[in-house]
Amino acid sequence: MSLENQKYRNQQIKKASWVGIIGNTILAILKIVIGFTSGSFAVIGDGIDTATDIVTYFITLVAARIMNKPPNYKYPYGYNRAEAVATKVLSFVIFFAGAQLFFSTLLKLIQNEPHELPTLFAIYVTIFSVFSKAGLAFYQFKVGRQIESKMLIANAKNMRNDIVLSATVLTGLVFTHILHLPILDLIAAMAVSIWIMKVAFGIFMETSRELMDGVDNPEIYYKIFDAVEEVGAANPHRVRIRKHSNLYTIGLDIEVDGNMTIEEGHVIAKKVENNIKKQIENVYDVMVHVEPSGNIEKEKYGLSRKKMDRESKKNKNAK
Repeated sequence: MSLENQKYRNQQIKKASWVGIIGNTILAILKIVIGFTSGSFAVIGDGIDTATDIVTYFITLVAARIMNKPPNYKYPYGYNRAEAVATKVLSFVIFFAGAQLFFSTLLKLIQNEPHELPTLFAIYVTIFSVFSKAGLAFYQFKVGRQIESKMLIANAKNMRNDIVLSATVLTGLVFTHILHLPILDLIAAMAVSIWIMKVAFGIFMETSRELMDGVDNPEIYYKIFDAVEEVGAANPHRVRIRKHSNLYTIGLDIEVDGNMTIEEGHVIAKKVENNIKKQIENVYDVMVHVEPSGNIEKEKYGLSRKKMDRESKKNKNAK
């Protein structure tokens, strides 16, 4: 990926973040104010969740600024993993908001305090929230997928889940008015809090794979094996893939005829690098180690075609 493309990507993250900040600020103020004036704890809880979304978008802005920094001796791979770290922080912020709402609602249910019937304004603002969140989620998903940003996609998932949360609140409010049971509003608020914590845990687990140098799609390894064999090299092994935001750094060993000169081996290695970059998008760097055919070493890390086939067979048997 060129420097211009990377700059464009960061600009899109900043733009999407500001759209999220402005949109969620308006919604949060509306829901919290109307939640208090209408007497709906579920709407207040929904407003608190929306307020945390503002914090998450400020985190994405800070991450985008950090990602612009060039590599240095401390971070020779650059700062792109700031996106994964920021997404991890988002999961904690979202989980804390959900846990706080859960325990405050649970306390009100245990204490069995009198709770007035929420006014119709609570229903109106919740309907408005559903449509507004749908628009924000669509925009964030579109930009996130276009530039392959897990951070924006995580925010989009949070927006999408907010639609479910607001719909849950709306359902609770409607039944509260139909059945005249204010306790249903508290139950809806508790359901909202549990959903918030579930979403936070899912985001936390997604970012762990990148931070531990894992890869979501195993097919990328087979693309590397094929790319190596297409240019005349053999036995691609010790393949390691690191992902830094949307960029891949790939390391691997290949085997060539041991009678080749260093220059001839270098030419093969360069062909391997170029073919991998041709087959796989967003490759930042490829490091190829050339070995003579039949070379045997004990290698702890990395994967080969045989290892991948064994893993695939094991996973199929487990299912």
